[in-house]
Amino acid sequence: MFSFRSIAITLIFLTALSYSQNRICITVDDLPFVPYGANDSAWQTANTEKLLGSFTKHHVPIIGFVNEGKLYENNILVTWRIHLLEKWLDGGYELGNHTFSHCNFNKISFADYIDDIVKGEYVLTNLLTARNKQLKYFRHPFLYVGATLDRADSLAHFLAGRNYTVAPVTIDNDDYMFAVSYHKALQNKDTLQADSIGRDYVIYLEKKVLYYAQESTRLFGRNINQILLMHASKLNADYADTLMQIFAKDGYTFITLKEALTDSAYSTPVTVPVKWGISWLDRWALSAGKKKDFFKDEPDVPEYIKNMYDKLY
Repeated sequence: MFSFRSIAITLIFLTALSYSQNRICITVDDLPFVPYGANDSAWQTANTEKLLGSFTKHHVPIIGFVNEGKLYENNILVTWRIHLLEKWLDGGYELGNHTFSHCNFNKISFADYIDDIVKGEYVLTNLLTARNKQLKYFRHPFLYVGATLDRADSLAHFLAGRNYTVAPVTIDNDDYMFAVSYHKALQNKDTLQADSIGRDYVIYLEKKVLYYAQESTRLFGRNINQILLMHASKLNADYADTLMQIFAKDGYTFITLKEALTDSAYSTPVTVPVKWGISWLDRWALSAGKKKDFFKDEPDVPEYIKNMYDKLY
């Protein structure tokens, strides 16, 4: 729950939004889709089209990050799953590499990790080459960039050598917790619970965007070009339209990842390594010597969502 201090900051920031233009890049992870067991081609296709339709409606130049391992079944490429990626490209959107298997950099060797990156290039490269495009961007699974500076630097050097640009995240969030709970509610045909989860998700994500704008202002004296992480889920397929309306209402214009990265903030060095996946704004804050009190107003996932998620996983 927000403190009186955070409410006051919120009011000041919302007032400032009416006098300034804020910019946000929307990125979507775990393509072609996060099915939570719903492996039906018609279902995944319909929800991919719904998700993309919302972004098209609001002229949002999104980029999706692909786990190519999801394109296979019994080690055989599944044509209709490749078609889901083609829908992104045919819609004019970009695709990037999110590793083959969404592997955990903290739990495997460096050699195995970079092999998984390379393995995740095969289908993407073919799809992009057919459209006279190149594979440019890489997103770390779990936002794990390396638990030590040496490990992080080694990975950064490898990625640069393959001409990748890292896709950071400044607005991190736990949309996956809501997505799992939402999917379960729909499976149980509990539309009232699903609607409640959806409403609370929209409120939560708007608060997250506001929080990181405040954090940016405390660090840089302004709201930098933000990069938001979402996932390709049924929840976001159903609520992306509402969320884009809210972001626009809050004074944001939608930009590409390339445009977002022109902000000088992204050249800020990260000097404090962390094991866990966190926002780049949090990384920069820790590198600037900020302590626990600096992060105290961050919005949290509602307890009932945490409880539902914990029971399912």
